[in-house]
Amino acid sequence: MTVGLLAVELGVIWRLDSRGRLPGPEEVVIGVAADGMTAAVCADVPDPLAARLLDLVSRSAPPPPGEPPDALARCDTLLGGGRTVSGGPCYLVRPPLPFEAPAEVLRSDDPSHAARARPPRPPNWEPEEWDELVAGGAGAPWAMIVEDGQVAAICHSARLTPEGAEAGTWTSPAFRGRGYAAATTAAWAGLLPGLHLFYSTSAGNRSSQRVAERLGLRAIGRLWKLTPAGHAPVPS
Repeated sequence: MTVGLLAVELGVIWRLDSRGRLPGPEEVVIGVAADGMTAAVCADVPDPLAARLLDLVSRSAPPPPGEPPDALARCDTLLGGGRTVSGGPCYLVRPPLPFEAPAEVLRSDDPSHAARARPPRPPNWEPEEWDELVAGGAGAPWAMIVEDGQVAAICHSARLTPEGAEAGTWTSPAFRGRGYAAATTAAWAGLLPGLHLFYSTSAGNRSSQRVAERLGLRAIGRLWKLTPAGHAPVPS
């Protein structure tokens, strides 16, 4: 059942607490699959209201593909209105992915590769975070392509739990359109045997969706988020 896979991915991305609640900033996340819907509510929402929100979702039918569920607007109303709606497609990654890399891919399971990845830190990573990633800490395992003394593309473990992992991808603007995102994602998937692996993106990110298509990833549904105004949702 694809809705079961979406429930696993929701738990991986948000690391739900012992009650199955979100840490925030999202107040409600709804996973929509062809065979049903799943949801989680923020830990700060009072229990009676949380129960009403989850009951509302459980009694709702999935919408047509790509459309937000009616339950999303109704949940917003129960929360007082004015929440920001965001969302996008989700995919299941099932290695091995038969994709021929257009360049050498460095992998975190090779110590010599880690040494080569250390100097060219991308500008969107803090130095301490990058050092930890390259050393095999938070964000590992990873796969990346280094060219011209800089990181051209990387796929890392944006979330990693005993239940699964969520791919986090980035490609330098100067190297986009070369298949590097697909190559690093395929290599990353091979580093995590036995786990549920997921890849998700925003509704408007066509380049990221093309990576999923290029790799033949299985679409499993969409995650829709309600976030209070002024708060950035957890990135997909």
